[in-house]
Amino acid sequence: MNTIEKAKAAKQASFRLASIDDSKKSEVLKIVAELLKEKQDYILAENSKDLELAKADNTGDVLVKRLVLNPQKIDVIIDSLKDVASLKDPVGTVQVKRELDTDLILEKIAVPIGVIGIIFESRPDALVQISSLCLKSGNAAILKGGKEAVNSNRALFSLFEEAMERVDPLFKNSLQLVESRDDIKELLALDQYVDLMIPRGSNALVKYIQDNTKIPVMGHADGICHVYVDKEADLDMAVSVAVDSKCQYPAVCNAVETLLVHKDIADTFLPSVAKELTDRGVELRGDEATRKIIDAKEAVDEDWETEYTDLILSIKVVDDFDGAVDHINFYGSHHTDCIVTNNSVTSERFMSVVDSSSTLLNCSTRFADGFRYGLGAEVGISTSKIHARGPVGLEGLLIYKYKVRGNGNIVADYAEGRKSFTHKELK
Repeated sequence: MNTIEKAKAAKQASFRLASIDDSKKSEVLKIVAELLKEKQDYILAENSKDLELAKADNTGDVLVKRLVLNPQKIDVIIDSLKDVASLKDPVGTVQVKRELDTDLILEKIAVPIGVIGIIFESRPDALVQISSLCLKSGNAAILKGGKEAVNSNRALFSLFEEAMERVDPLFKNSLQLVESRDDIKELLALDQYVDLMIPRGSNALVKYIQDNTKIPVMGHADGICHVYVDKEADLDMAVSVAVDSKCQYPAVCNAVETLLVHKDIADTFLPSVAKELTDRGVELRGDEATRKIIDAKEAVDEDWETEYTDLILSIKVVDDFDGAVDHINFYGSHHTDCIVTNNSVTSERFMSVVDSSSTLLNCSTRFADGFRYGLGAEVGISTSKIHARGPVGLEGLLIYKYKVRGNGNIVADYAEGRKSFTHKELK
């Protein structure tokens, strides 16, 4: 099938999938988990082919790091599948039940979005996360991975095909895989079949998709995350949080890119954190105040608005709390920002006034993740303020519909005063 045919097939499948019993959806995911373990050697061999091609093409280090699969990652993917399978089925949940009149009842019901197009770069584990969440939430999906992961994606996709075929033929065509660059242009034009686009990848990819489709787009273009160390912070804790936020996995969107330090503790804190960071190979870039205290390259304006996704960290000394918040809200990408402080009033102010999808207190920015939030997995992180925000799990892949049950009711009775609404909330 070509891209248009796959989109049409996915649309038809989405109508069937919306009513498939949750036990069958969960069974598919459990079988995929079993197949991942059984066929681990095959999956890793296909991934090795991609890694060899990526190195031959001089693919950037960041993409290569995201491309790698290993037994530890396979185990994490398996755990994620099991977690998603065990989540309560959100489809059909009654969000509101209201009596409009004694014989006129309104319900607001959670339903799948329909067909979701996902374009992602490099990370083959994203295919599993996306596919599992889409199936569990009753959505069909069209998946477009990067060319650098083509063998890995084909191998992982085949596990879902096998599992769906085993469980129920109604799953047929629920997941579609497209591969060529031309497929992207075709996919972006299919607004009559695709209900939502979710891009996962570089800023350029996300912006290209946002600018070239009529389909609603959910996601984020940048991951410029901050850690602010307040004057009342536990400095040992602040070092630990800053180091983990930068070094635990620097190639991802929730890694910290800018460290903000209150001037009152800068002389004590900066030498300590700088040693831990440089020992781990982090390149430091600092403003003038920072460079008076530690060795660092000069930070320029561009640094405050750059997502490095690498072992590079910009550091700025701020005069006060407001200076930190103003910097974050101006330069940040509304993704994930953290404060380290022992002052509960300051922390609550920070978590309220910083305009980000996740605000954290005294913990690493790396916690901003669907799996770690207990969502089972995530299809991505959204920084928009419409529909879904933050790590997007099952609930973010649902919309709602209204159902009204009456008994011959007509609007004229209410418009002409013969009847009146009760508008009573029901359990």
